[in-house]
Amino acid sequence: MRPVAGTSATRDRGAARVPVLGLTVLYDARCSLCAFLKQWLARQAQLVPLRFVPAGSEEAARRFPGLDHRATLDEITVVGDAGQVYQGAAAWVVTLWALREYRALAHRLSTPTGARLARGATLAAAKWRESQASQASRRWGGGSYHWGDGWSYDPAAGWTYAPPACDSGECSTVPTR
Repeated sequence: MRPVAGTSATRDRGAARVPVLGLTVLYDARCSLCAFLKQWLARQAQLVPLRFVPAGSEEAARRFPGLDHRATLDEITVVGDAGQVYQGAAAWVVTLWALREYRALAHRLSTPTGARLARGATLAAAKWRESQASQASRRWGGGSYHWGDGWSYDPAAGWTYAPPACDSGECSTVPTR
């Protein structure tokens, strides 16, 4: 079998048109699955550097003012260094493309058949996240919690205290927890 003139089996598709030199993954820091995947991605050998920024954070808003930051909490969003925005299954595919051991899989997932598989995996992850959020609202575990005395707990930030408003002037200034 002869190679096709002008092509190389080792050259990345489209790299000459729009080179991607870095990707920023916006992830939901309150989601245990998202936090796990962030750590997993960070441990992988990267052909394209991945940076991780909590979705909906001040840093995300400052770095990407044109994004709908509420939507980035609902669906994985990846931003390329040249302004490319990938969401949902396309975000997963481009993230896998950045990893040395998973680039070939990313190419397979970019085909029409592979795209259906990537979309199914993304929907399954979204369904799992939804089930975890509904369970967390019914019991202790994993979410953010707020008490009327001003204390709140967020897994990403820890315990914080913001004293409640005191209109009568007779409120205690001493935290109770």
